[in-house]
Amino acid sequence: MKAKVHVMLKDGVLDPQGEAIRHALGGLGFAGVTGVRQGKVIELDLEDGTSEATIEEMCNKLLANTVIESYRIEVL
Repeated sequence: MKAKVHVMLKDGVLDPQGEAIRHALGGLGFAGVTGVRQGKVIELDLEDGTSEATIEEMCNKLLANTVIESYRIEVL
């Protein structure tokens, strides 16, 4: 089985990389981009039957910094 974990900075946390992307898009002539938030996607290949609770434990212990990041699990 496969799972994707989508990790994003929480609202209100400064996102300098997202701001750099927004600025660069403006420099390339893409007008109208008023905000960018960037994150990461982690794809996991897992043994069948791995519970979502186990994936959540992986997120809490390693994959996301839950102080500043939120995550969403997508089991495929």
